[in-house]
Amino acid sequence: MKLLRTLFKLIIYCGIFLALGLGATLTASYILGPPDISNEYITVLYDQNGNKIGNTDNYHKQVELDDISTYLIDATILAEDKNFYEHHGFDYRGIMRAIVKNISSSRLKEGASTITQQYARNLYLTHEKTWVRKIKEAFYTIRLEMFYSKDEILTGYLNSIYYGHGAYGIEAASNVYFDKSANDLTVAESAMLAGVPKGPSYYSPFNNEKNAFERQEFILTLLLRENSIDQATYYNAKQEKLEFDQPNITNNTLAPYFEDLVMREAREILRGEEETILTSGYHIYTTLNQELQKQFEKEVSTYFDEKSDLDIGAIAINPKDGAIISLVGGKNYQNSPFNRAIDAKRMVGSTFKPLLYYAALENGYTPTTKLLSEPTAFVIGDNDVYKPSNYNGYYAYEPISLAQAIALSDNIYAVKTNLFLSPETVVGTTKKFGIKGDLPPVPSLALGSASISLLEMVQAYGMIANGGSEINSYTINKIVNQNGKVVYEREEETGKQALDKNKAFILTHLMQGMFDRRLNGYMEVTGSSIIDNLSHPYAGKSGTTDSDSWMIGYSPLVVTGVWTGYDDNQPMKLINEKAIAKTIWAEMMEAAHKDKEEVSFTVPEGVIKKIIDPETGMLATNDCTIKRATFFEKGTEPTEYCNVHLPSEELSEETGQKEGLLKKLFELLR
Repeated sequence: MKLLRTLFKLIIYCGIFLALGLGATLTASYILGPPDISNEYITVLYDQNGNKIGNTDNYHKQVELDDISTYLIDATILAEDKNFYEHHGFDYRGIMRAIVKNISSSRLKEGASTITQQYARNLYLTHEKTWVRKIKEAFYTIRLEMFYSKDEILTGYLNSIYYGHGAYGIEAASNVYFDKSANDLTVAESAMLAGVPKGPSYYSPFNNEKNAFERQEFILTLLLRENSIDQATYYNAKQEKLEFDQPNITNNTLAPYFEDLVMREAREILRGEEETILTSGYHIYTTLNQELQKQFEKEVSTYFDEKSDLDIGAIAINPKDGAIISLVGGKNYQNSPFNRAIDAKRMVGSTFKPLLYYAALENGYTPTTKLLSEPTAFVIGDNDVYKPSNYNGYYAYEPISLAQAIALSDNIYAVKTNLFLSPETVVGTTKKFGIKGDLPPVPSLALGSASISLLEMVQAYGMIANGGSEINSYTINKIVNQNGKVVYEREEETGKQALDKNKAFILTHLMQGMFDRRLNGYMEVTGSSIIDNLSHPYAGKSGTTDSDSWMIGYSPLVVTGVWTGYDDNQPMKLINEKAIAKTIWAEMMEAAHKDKEEVSFTVPEGVIKKIIDPETGMLATNDCTIKRATFFEKGTEPTEYCNVHLPSEELSEETGQKEGLLKKLFELLR
């Protein structure tokens, strides 16, 4: 009996404690008054100048409950909160089930959120699964139920939830998925949309058609079971062929590929799902240069035919810190959200050669190191023969310098260098440039037979541009939550010195050769087609394979890379297709430097400039017809003057001397 009395008292005390707690909560809720339901809960992205990216107003369209299909309303309530109109904000049976599961697992995994709780979370809280957040959510739920009608709560909820593809609220979602108003949705369309908020990336028909239709059928069954529709309507809805509109909201969105990359980075920083981040009211300050981005997208619309399958990946970064300032992952995000600038790995062609020639500079080469350029068969191993060729079959048929080889993109010089150094040595050098993949140590590696992403290549070129410091690209500078608290701010980082400064600068100067017609008298440098369009000093390298065209180059301010090709690796047969990458690169670099003063690359102390005759590789004299400033590491520069280009009198005297010697020799032999 004593135990029963003790237990009874304990129950009474617990009841009193709960009653007092509930009373205090209700009193506090009443005193605080109605919570503001006009809060901005949409996460907004800003560019590097603090301006909103694109037209965010198109992401969110408010409508009244009377302007929403009753089918959609019924489907949403049955899918999310069957007893919405009966409870006061909490599903107590669901809560008890969730508590039991959470206690048994010692983790907060299960939820029993009603529509009101979800609305409170969207408006005022983050989506993290903690007990503190749950308590705050309950407090806001009570206040919402106390001061707003069920219809007002439901209207707010339907206008706030995220349906994927940039659509917040049912009106925006109806436009994105079906190109119609929420008031005109059919039963089948309503059931489809009502299933998406549970997991937009998982239940969107654009992402996973199988999951989407399975959930649609589940919700149609709920509607039939609860007598919201009859058997005939159910049957017709199941048979209805839905006509989806590709996510047309991206027509009004600037830089959709960049935004995807921002969300990818934000997930790592905030440790949350994309849908959660997008509906938590964050202000994300990014590295995007909107003006440059608009120019990028203008270039795509100008040079790419929608009827063709030719596609593009393009990216521009700041070489000092790796900030991505512009990005295009493809010509049409609606048709293909796959990011070719970040995720595709393609054969890089001759854009690989700067990495090869950095290894050469590390192993004794100088800009005047000469090798014979002529058709060559390389015997590999016992019987294998490798016969590379130059573009269009052009050869110098004489020794050419490293400076000429990189400007002309001579393949024979590259393969000879690769084999002299050893392919294994070259592969090891690429690791210094941040290339993470396993590259094949083969002779053809010199010509870019390896597949590497555009981002990795642009970062590698960025390291040459900045003097050899490591680069880790990024898109986010700062994240502020809806309460104004800075939850993340990027710290300025100085990358590890991975390359030798002197050699990086010399390589940069060599890569300026593709834009210098003075370098060679008998063949065009590879940048000839765009030289006249450039008004600033740039360094770069182009590259082509049968199915890829690349152009990557830089100034001290920006590194830009452009790739064009077909996703299925079909060959590019038209000349103008291969020329697009260079053309877009040139126009983008000029746009990036518009109204900017000319900036030159800084010469390191360990480097010396000499005026060279490109033909001989010796110090130029006044009689050399072609001269070029060339940089060397101190102690490796040439010391002898050209003895080929002599004054005409000297040539006549020298010829006379030779004739006299020959006459004397003839007399002796006679």
